[in-house]
Amino acid sequence: MFTVNELAIKANAPAHVVRYYARIGLLKPRAQQENGYRLFGSQDARRLRFIRLAKRLGFTLNEIGQITEHADHGKSPCGEVRRIIQDRIEENRAKIEAMLTLQKRMEEALETWEHMPDGIPDGDHVCHLIESFEPADDA
Repeated sequence: MFTVNELAIKANAPAHVVRYYARIGLLKPRAQQENGYRLFGSQDARRLRFIRLAKRLGFTLNEIGQITEHADHGKSPCGEVRRIIQDRIEENRAKIEAMLTLQKRMEEALETWEHMPDGIPDGDHVCHLIESFEPADDA
């Protein structure tokens, strides 16, 4: 059996992460000592390793909870894992495209503004640089 700190050291994770995962139910202490220390088993060390690997793959803690729930009930979570990752890949691609579009627009603006003087707000305008910019993609 391991205390929070022992489990953290064994899994190379911060103790506060172990406590948080226990608080939200991703880790379930096997026992509690009279002094209030929670005790975890070797299964918890494996579960903590799994959680950390899943986080590195981009799974949310909620998704990890659903995955481990399936496994705890003897059901394979692999189909759901594949679906989540496929959805996340599509979301990431869309975000990357949006960021590339924004980057291009920002670079275009900076190039347009390179030879424009600074302006002073006059009550009708806040910043003439922004107000004069018309992006090429008109998005």
